[in-house]
Amino acid sequence: MKYYSTNHQAPDASLQEAVVKGLASDKGLYMPEVIKSLPQSFYDNIENLSFQEIAYQVADAFFGEDVPADVLKQIVYDTLSFDVPAVQVKENIYSLELFHGPTLAFKDVGGRFMARLLGYFIRKEGQKQVNVLVATSGDTGSAVANGFLGVEGIHVYVLYPKGKVSEIQEKQFTTLGQNITALEVDGTFDDCQALVKNAFMDAELNAHMKLTSANSINVARFLPQAFYYFYAYAQLKKAGKADNLVVCVPSGNFGNITAGLFGKHMGLPVKRFIASNNSNDIFYQYLQTAQYNPRPSIATIANAMDVGDPSNFARILALYNDSHEAICSEISGATYTDEQIRETVLKAYQETGYLLDPHGACGYRALEEGLQEGEVGVFLETAHPAKFLDTVEGIIGQSVEIPSKLQEFMKGTKQSIPMTKDFPSFKAYLMKE
Repeated sequence: MKYYSTNHQAPDASLQEAVVKGLASDKGLYMPEVIKSLPQSFYDNIENLSFQEIAYQVADAFFGEDVPADVLKQIVYDTLSFDVPAVQVKENIYSLELFHGPTLAFKDVGGRFMARLLGYFIRKEGQKQVNVLVATSGDTGSAVANGFLGVEGIHVYVLYPKGKVSEIQEKQFTTLGQNITALEVDGTFDDCQALVKNAFMDAELNAHMKLTSANSINVARFLPQAFYYFYAYAQLKKAGKADNLVVCVPSGNFGNITAGLFGKHMGLPVKRFIASNNSNDIFYQYLQTAQYNPRPSIATIANAMDVGDPSNFARILALYNDSHEAICSEISGATYTDEQIRETVLKAYQETGYLLDPHGACGYRALEEGLQEGEVGVFLETAHPAKFLDTVEGIIGQSVEIPSKLQEFMKGTKQSIPMTKDFPSFKAYLMKE
């Protein structure tokens, strides 16, 4: 399989080159030349397959030409060592709980898969050291750091915005040590992402050290996220509720929903998607106006969605041949303020007993408001509510039980390096490494 750049100015790459480079030389994002449809027999029998069996067939369509079957199967089965249950919240609304992995966030799937695939390619290339740069608005840093922790030949640098991630999220990547370094940037997530992108474009820095990205700009991070859309469909089909399935995705950098749209292009029977934003509603405005106007992100209580210039918008445009009409035919939007998010968490808890995190709340509310007659909705509950402890407890007025996995992280001592948001300082730091 060849991968092209969304900017169309860089040579096509192999999967190995796309994964190891992360970003194309023209600053574009890699896209597979072909999206293979899965056979009807797969969908006919999908409800009888395990999560791992489903994921392996999807992975084979993406990566089977480039990774030996036994290696790919091992990577998939190692990655998915936890369940992703679809839990009924209301009669026609289900929560796809993506928080049962090691760091209790959806990015455990992409982070763990990428760590294993990149490790395989590095061994194959005989590389001594590869340096992974990852910008995080919350959960990416912990999922990637824990996915790569202790992996030989890989050093991870996590860049995160000072004071803009929750204490639990911060502890999950600043207390690990070993091959993980946390850089506390005096700026926003967009500033962190800009530092990462500029690093890839700097010839002197790339001559000094081998760099790659573990953000959803990397194909090995975002494509595996398609796995759980197929599994959600399988679970709903088993329950007899998959005929008019609507999937709602809380959206920030748009890697997650893009993976779902890839699934739809592979034949997954999802009727339509809803992209639910917080107050950073750049994509929502694009749907209304056909104009894409990125702007500085603003801080909200759904902090992982605080993105003012979503990287994966370029992939959505590529999927739909730059057609606003085609995008609007399959994706609608919603946007909610902090006040509306709080209101939704409290109302859902009082009415159903189900506790949402602030991101899942955006997904749940969009389904409550947007489902039509005969439709069944699944929203992605992207992280455990306890990761946003102060916010959630403040909303419901009760204490929230902290899972034992999170309690372990909280015992660690924070170790991070302060960093300004200007690129020369970041480059100077890396040049000394």
